[in-house]
Amino acid sequence: MGKATGFIEYDRKTAPGRNPANRVKDWKEYTTKLPEQELQIQGARCMDCGTPFCHTGQMIGGTVSGCPLYNLIPEWNDLVYRGHWKEALDRLIKTNNFPEFTGRVCPAPCEGSCTVAISDPAVAIKSIEKAIIDKGFEEGWIVPNPPKRRTGKRVAVVGSGPAGLAAADQLNKAGHLVTVFERDDRIGGLLMYGIPSMKLEKESVERRVNLLKNEGIEFVVNTTIGKDITKEQLKEEYDAVILCAGAQTHRDIVIEGREADGIHLAMDYLTKSIKGLLNESEEGVISAEGKNVIVIGGGDTGADCVATAIRQGAKSVVQFGKHEAQPMARKGNNPWPQYPNVFELDYAYAEAAAVFGEDPREYLISTTKFVADEHGKLKELHTVRMEKTYLEDGSYTMEEIPGSEQVWPVELVLVAIGFSGTDMPLASHFGVDTTARNTVLAKYGKYKTNEEGIFAAGDMRRGQSLVVWAIHEGREAARETDHFLMGETKLP
Repeated sequence: MGKATGFIEYDRKTAPGRNPANRVKDWKEYTTKLPEQELQIQGARCMDCGTPFCHTGQMIGGTVSGCPLYNLIPEWNDLVYRGHWKEALDRLIKTNNFPEFTGRVCPAPCEGSCTVAISDPAVAIKSIEKAIIDKGFEEGWIVPNPPKRRTGKRVAVVGSGPAGLAAADQLNKAGHLVTVFERDDRIGGLLMYGIPSMKLEKESVERRVNLLKNEGIEFVVNTTIGKDITKEQLKEEYDAVILCAGAQTHRDIVIEGREADGIHLAMDYLTKSIKGLLNESEEGVISAEGKNVIVIGGGDTGADCVATAIRQGAKSVVQFGKHEAQPMARKGNNPWPQYPNVFELDYAYAEAAAVFGEDPREYLISTTKFVADEHGKLKELHTVRMEKTYLEDGSYTMEEIPGSEQVWPVELVLVAIGFSGTDMPLASHFGVDTTARNTVLAKYGKYKTNEEGIFAAGDMRRGQSLVVWAIHEGREAARETDHFLMGETKLP
């Protein structure tokens, strides 16, 4: 695929981000575009490897290797190299319902398992993917394509995140009448309210939702299942139900002083910020303006909080992580084709460095207590440094370092330490069995719950995961639902 010697002749290039010092003044996407000719050169770097691991989608060492959607990456890389963009789009959307989302927010495990990446920088797969779908919209190649026939079967999808939208899209293609229920005021789930606009502008989400509407999918917002409509009503009106409500239960930090005013869950903070921007209103927004901000949690959600706080005009921003900094290159226990656990300067950290002069991350640090002033408002946070010791079996211990205590002035703390499962009241309302991890019990590959005609997919079944896994699960659950309804299925 590509040019036989392209990976030898050409260096990797990706779309450069806008200047960090300038882009923090707005909420537009921070990325830019590569010229079409340069993208063709990048496509040429895709080598004719015997086994393309980039689209295997396997779990290795606890992380994903390759694309969970099994995207036909070598094929569309080759087509881009040859200038056949329309054909490249056809191959891309064969496996991926929403490349405009994954091309922007996916961490690209495909690149980590690229064969070129054994010894050289990987093919710029993510940049090429985004360019293909963007060109498809720009050229008018992507238009509504409703099914030519209807089966008469009705399916309800609960939740409009990437899993729910993928399931709805696939079932609609199969000719079923699909209704998607969303408890928020806009469709998109975390695509709309979890991912900041500088990573995924909301016009992209609305454009796709409008396309799905024009293809025949019905969307119902501001509707909470169990309150506005019951399980019994859904089962009476629909032939099948797919639960795709995500992982909505946030992990909290339970230490002394947690009740202080000024401590918020990260997703609440991000959601209210995005709603404020979309509604052009400050009502309900948690503002970082003029405040010392500390983000607890070293993941992507924490990084999004850093970038948001900077744009709101924070006085300072620091992010705490309990683990050590990632190495500059793969360690021996992280071989190719595993996802590379290496140091990266994420968009948010580049912005923090541009604004405050340094990377905002603090490693191997643990919060011990919060302190409020006489009015109950947060004024400081106490920490201790940690020492991490690895044991022979690969596990590790964490111990406090005596004398490393520190007091941090802070007015806003954002807790970004992940999620502990799905919305249990919703699961309980449907009577579906759950696991010890607070997810819905539905076997991978089947997606059936213990309740007849009710399926589950995405983070609600899998637990907190990537957008690509959510789309994968939505597609697979749709296939199983189609088989349940029709006795057979032609969905891929």
